[in-house]
Amino acid sequence: MKRGAVNPAPVDMAVKIGKMHLQNPIILASGTFGYGREYEDFIDISNIGALVVKGTTLEKRNGNPPPRIVETPAGMLNAIGLENPGIEVFLNEHLPYLRERGVAVIANIAGNTVEEYAAIASLIERQTGIVGIELNISCPNVKKGGLQFGTDPEMVYQVVDAVKGETSLPVIPKLSPNVTDIVEIAKAAEAGGADALSMINTLMGMAVDIEKRKPVLGNIFGGLSGPAIKPVALRMVYQVYREVNLPIIGGGGIMNYIDALEFIMVGATAVSIGTANFISPCIARDILEDLKGYLRQHKLGSIRELVGAAVQE
Repeated sequence: MKRGAVNPAPVDMAVKIGKMHLQNPIILASGTFGYGREYEDFIDISNIGALVVKGTTLEKRNGNPPPRIVETPAGMLNAIGLENPGIEVFLNEHLPYLRERGVAVIANIAGNTVEEYAAIASLIERQTGIVGIELNISCPNVKKGGLQFGTDPEMVYQVVDAVKGETSLPVIPKLSPNVTDIVEIAKAAEAGGADALSMINTLMGMAVDIEKRKPVLGNIFGGLSGPAIKPVALRMVYQVYREVNLPIIGGGGIMNYIDALEFIMVGATAVSIGTANFISPCIARDILEDLKGYLRQHKLGSIRELVGAAVQE
């Protein structure tokens, strides 16, 4: 799309996700934009719909052993292991900066037990400047032998229900694609009281060093993101949109406005930009401007007119 038109016609980019009113549908994905400060020389984050901050746990985590990132064809594998300074450091040191910038902040939280998720949500509830909570449920439940929360419908229900009991903020579980039936998981989240769904998280994968004859990643397995997973993500958003009555934040390999439009047309109210941030730190701004250009070109007044436009009965 051509940018830089003189006095372009205004278009309505605002979207509503649960109780969150966002100025546009562009959301910066957790783990790819840090706490916003890292990108301040490149982009004005106050112009973006929302920032999902780096995943936060109750206590500090050191993460997995290196190497933790490896490039793959049409994507990347990461095995960071939720390295973060803990919820208190986020609230005391990073959140004030984001408040000053006027950005809509969505906190991404993770835990090893249902109780940990609830405890973090309780701490966040007392803060200002956070508009929603994204649940990273691709985490092992230590009370269930390490089974991921996000792969079991009952555990999805329990963690969503527990967090809803501790906060009035919109609760948005981020669904794992590493399941047999994504609709079943989405329905469990809906039954637990989720206000919206974020989908999808990374696909599990690995890479091998043929000279060393060993896995490349220190953790052996990692999460695959980037353009390689987009067809899978689109299919899952499409399926869930048809079966679940919740707004969806769709993402997985979005690199340009065309990718973003595909997600919106299969049912996403907003789109999540992740791996592309590592390639171009201004990509979110560029995608937003190109979406506006598409609306003007097609004489559409609002981005909301396109949500679900490609979904067939």
